Amino acid sequence: MIEKVLIANRGEIALRVIRTCKRLGIKTVAVYSDEDYDSLHVKQATEAYHIGEASPAKSYLNQEKILEVILSSGADAIHPGYGFLSENSDFATTCEKNNINFIGPSGKSMDLCGDKMQCKAAMLKAKVPTVPGSPGLVKDVEEALKIANDIDYPVMLKSVYGGGGRGIRIVTNDNELREGFETVTSESISAVGKSAIIVEKFLEKTRHIEYQMCRDKHGNAVHIFERECSIQRRNQKLIEQTPSPVVDQETRDRVGELVVKASEAVDYTNLGTAEFLRADNGEFYFIEINARLQVEHPISEMVSGLDFVKLQIDIANGEPLPFKQKDLKMNGYAIECRINAEDTFLDFAPSTGPVPDVTIPSGPSVRCDTYLYPGCTVSPFYDSLMAKLCTWGQTFDESRTRMLTALNDFYIQGVETSIPLYKTILNSEEYKKGDLSTDFLKRYGMIDKLTEDLKKEKVEKSEAAIAAAIVHSEFFKSRIQKNSSSSSNWKYKLD
Repeated sequence: MIEKVLIANRGEIALRVIRTCKRLGIKTVAVYSDEDYDSLHVKQATEAYHIGEASPAKSYLNQEKILEVILSSGADAIHPGYGFLSENSDFATTCEKNNINFIGPSGKSMDLCGDKMQCKAAMLKAKVPTVPGSPGLVKDVEEALKIANDIDYPVMLKSVYGGGGRGIRIVTNDNELREGFETVTSESISAVGKSAIIVEKFLEKTRHIEYQMCRDKHGNAVHIFERECSIQRRNQKLIEQTPSPVVDQETRDRVGELVVKASEAVDYTNLGTAEFLRADNGEFYFIEINARLQVEHPISEMVSGLDFVKLQIDIANGEPLPFKQKDLKMNGYAIECRINAEDTFLDFAPSTGPVPDVTIPSGPSVRCDTYLYPGCTVSPFYDSLMAKLCTWGQTFDESRTRMLTALNDFYIQGVETSIPLYKTILNSEEYKKGDLSTDFLKRYGMIDKLTEDLKKEKVEKSEAAIAAAIVHSEFFKSRIQKNSSSSSNWKYKLD
């Protein structure tokens, strides 16, 4: 049984894992770079070890150093969180060879999930529908052009080794495809040292809907419902919610069965996510498996009542799932806003530096997973995600209005944030109606609406300040008159 877990990560996800381990009586080992010396995960873990410089390549991606810490600390398991080494099949395999319990899928399964082409082939064999496109890797731009003309533009050029929105280009004609092919190839080589391109039909006005999947080492598999992740920028998620506005129980069950088939097709164990595009005609197409704990897992926890990190640890310990599909029920509605340190008006450029003060929202059914505290620093070396703000409600609108209140209560001094944009989105009629798509921001001009909202807010604040000044002035006039009538030295008797 797992007694001590090394967390090969940082920030809010490291804190999230520590929280469950504490509850289970499991000791934790934190690792940290020069940049994270004063971070909360370092302070809250049972033990902490320095592993290198701020650059991820010299710290959180340094496999040899992390393995050294595992052995020297006596940790018997490792939780990779998300990002960094979480989907590195070589690292997972190395852990297995050294009898270290990797809390996640096997290296072999992870390798299959990470290769988009092999994974797609496995899905087709399991009769899980995939997006129309190339049957295999595209060897050159001429083959890509032929496929694109066969399935009709627009198409997507995707790097097999991409992820998180990287290594993807949408092209609408032959010229754009030629340019995009070179760009995607360069991005892939820059990110992972190699390139392999596939071509897929680009489905317009799609929704990005993912399913939480879970499978133990005994072959028992379930899905833990869907999450709507359509509101994105540069193919990276901003706001997620569950349940999806367009998934009824019949659809949930039907696609859920495909998710179970997908987990079996790649012999997946532990928790993961099967991601789908939903076309405007209602068809679902499998796109990939994220072989790790997902950033947006808290909202699924809120509607299912489960602790996903505990579930991960239990499966890693070899325990069978304590429930069957029929035992799982959705309760209420949950929304997550990823609070990013970004300047919305500079194409979401990172905003970094000291955070002198911060106020974390709280209240009924409000959850905030964050590494922020007064005096901390948002580092330029890591992801811009500062916090995951989640709310739950018995109805969608209750969850939405709680989120708006929480966003208003969230104060982060020193860096630009995505909070103003989220307030504009949540107040929009399109969001309220559930009219979502992966191009939501552009389709409905959300940046322009945000500009209008900020101008209106500025005017309202100015008017409120003028009104307050008038009230203030009238108050002091009345005090002066009162005191002047009772004393010739009235100017010294103001109260």
